Amino acid sequence: MRGIALCGPVGLSNRGMGFPGRASRPGHTPHAVARGSRLAARGFLTLTYYSAKQRFAAKHEPSLSHRGRGSFKTALRCGVLALLLAVTAAASAADQPQWGEAWSRNLVSAETGLPATVEPPEMDRDTGRAVPGTGKHVAWVVPLGTRTYSTPVVGGGRVLIGTNNGRPRNPRHADDRSVLMCFDEADGRFRWQLVVPKMSAKNPYLDWPKVGIVSPATIEGHRAYLLTNRGEIVCLDMAGMANGNDGPFRDEARHAVPRGKPPVPPGPTDADILWLFDMMKEVGSKQHDEAHSSPMIDGRCLYVGTSNGVDRTHRGMITPDAPSLVCLDKETGRLLAVDGARIGPQIIHSQWSSASRGRAGGRDLVCFGGGDAVCYAFAPVGDPLPEKPQTLRTVWRFDCDPAGRKEHPLEFQDNRDEGPSLITGMPVFVDGRVYVTAGGDYWHGKPQCWIKCIDASGAGDVTRSHEVWSRPLNRHCMSTPAVADGLVYITDCGRTVHCFDAASGEPVWTHETRGEIWSSPLVADGKVYVTTCSGRLWVLAAGRTKRVLGEVRLDSRLYGSPVAANGRLYVASEKYLYAFEQGATVK
Repeated sequence: MRGIALCGPVGLSNRGMGFPGRASRPGHTPHAVARGSRLAARGFLTLTYYSAKQRFAAKHEPSLSHRGRGSFKTALRCGVLALLLAVTAAASAADQPQWGEAWSRNLVSAETGLPATVEPPEMDRDTGRAVPGTGKHVAWVVPLGTRTYSTPVVGGGRVLIGTNNGRPRNPRHADDRSVLMCFDEADGRFRWQLVVPKMSAKNPYLDWPKVGIVSPATIEGHRAYLLTNRGEIVCLDMAGMANGNDGPFRDEARHAVPRGKPPVPPGPTDADILWLFDMMKEVGSKQHDEAHSSPMIDGRCLYVGTSNGVDRTHRGMITPDAPSLVCLDKETGRLLAVDGARIGPQIIHSQWSSASRGRAGGRDLVCFGGGDAVCYAFAPVGDPLPEKPQTLRTVWRFDCDPAGRKEHPLEFQDNRDEGPSLITGMPVFVDGRVYVTAGGDYWHGKPQCWIKCIDASGAGDVTRSHEVWSRPLNRHCMSTPAVADGLVYITDCGRTVHCFDAASGEPVWTHETRGEIWSSPLVADGKVYVTTCSGRLWVLAAGRTKRVLGEVRLDSRLYGSPVAANGRLYVASEKYLYAFEQGATVK
């Protein structure tokens, strides 16, 4: 099996030291993180000083000669140098507790020392486990279900990823279920899982069979937030049931089984649901195919897309007036706000995108990609939190395909020549600009698609006034752009990786892969990591000169995006989760 030959230095991982994540950690502002780092450094410097002094005194007491004082200073300088190296390593190693950066959604990472070569290990057919001593630069590999579309997140020493129940870990839940698995970040040990029954088999378009949980979770402290396959927003205890059943939600035994089946009491490897908000019940949304959204935390607020979509005939909307975006109190699950944009009547398939946040024109904005191909900027819910649900105020709207809007959009279902567009990826908010992709629906629409750059300082309808640049892509696009060092990287379903100049939109280079790309590119350690549906992990040099650094074929198709955290590169195939680390060997 071919490995990946990459260029890059070997970095230091600071796993397990407990340093907070950089500003990408939800709930932490850049100033708070910097302050925490300074306090941590000050404390360690003090500790280093006194430790060095005590060690030297124990050796040279009762008196300190001139030479002894010099030796003490030398020892102290060595201790401080070692500390600075450790703090530097810690600064470049951080969790990845949500999809992309908080809050821009930019999938870039400051991690360094990511593997220079990657070769997956041999897998034991009987156990489904990696054969010890095989592969290159692999910390661990763990089996998932049989179909995995989600992207892993890393936080608090744990790794969370959604999958299906194709390889049940609990014989009490052995049929078609959707699953969120929790693993130990250090060694991949299984900790707990959330098992969610599929919805009614009478209408598979609400919850497609064998798909599993596709939404990425978001971790903050001891809690994780997730949109399940049943359209439920849940808050989970990161410890699972190992520390008991906390509340106020206490009905995990019934929640884990299909309707009409007897409850199954949870065990220590089951998830602990703290609260649950059922969007289909509370706001009337009706998802299509599968619920998908990456929760975004903004202070006390939790923004989640509803996945509202067409009915099973694809010719009508069940609830066209239902919201596409909701905002909850992350502490209690109470509904705070919904959008009032009436996206539903123009949806050609479903609402796939998630929210981002940034600042432009002196205002904080929550951006959201609509299933109607419109990028919306809403005023965020402020403090104090409203006592009753309110409607999010629209600050501006940008139509990514004004020529594609139709009076009756569903009449163009399966029309590959013309028709409406939609936004599938997330809008990325960087330096007062929003980068977003839009185009025809992959399953039922035209192949044309674009990447747009929007000046986010406007108000009202900014379609004509605030477009900075627009560039066509190859064919269909479900990806989120990554912006780094003045360049924008984006992939499309036409097997192409694109690099554009972030300021002007001028094409810099393209690269053709050997498979469709449903995932989004990751920029980290001077590299661009791309996964394809053909099961290949591509690595290219980040920058204006295209260089292919490597390519490797993993065990099965790759739908989720790669992520970097704490010195490791995480890649999920349909069947396995890989943790690649420089110099590591599977044990």
